Amino acid sequence: MTTQRILILVKPDGVRRGLVGEVLSRIERKGYTLEDLRWVNASSQQLRYHYSDLVSKPFYPSIEEYMTSGPMVAAIFSGARVIEGVRSLAGATDPTAAAPGTIRGDLACALEGDRIENIIHASDSPENAEKEIGIWF
Repeated sequence: MTTQRILILVKPDGVRRGLVGEVLSRIERKGYTLEDLRWVNASSQQLRYHYSDLVSKPFYPSIEEYMTSGPMVAAIFSGARVIEGVRSLAGATDPTAAAPGTIRGDLACALEGDRIENIIHASDSPENAEKEIGIWF
């Protein structure tokens, strides 16, 4: 089985709430290897490239506002089927629908209106992982 890499972003709400260690330790306890780690402050340009498929959507400005609201932690993990495994650990994008036991199910919550702050980003494919790693590292 081929080793994969994945980009993880602990988003500004996770950093603000002091959950970086909790998020990263859950991934490490699953058996994945932490390869690199850094603090990042997202620029509009980085976010437009990272979320290139969403830039034209009417909700994109709120994503950019959220992702630039504070520092984030970017991490590269590796392991067999790491993308599938970490996305399962992360849980559903909507924290209200995320299963208990997942990062989002245990640690994230919906906010007033349509705003979602869901603590973690995890690459969804090997191709996107490499693209995203190039953006943040």
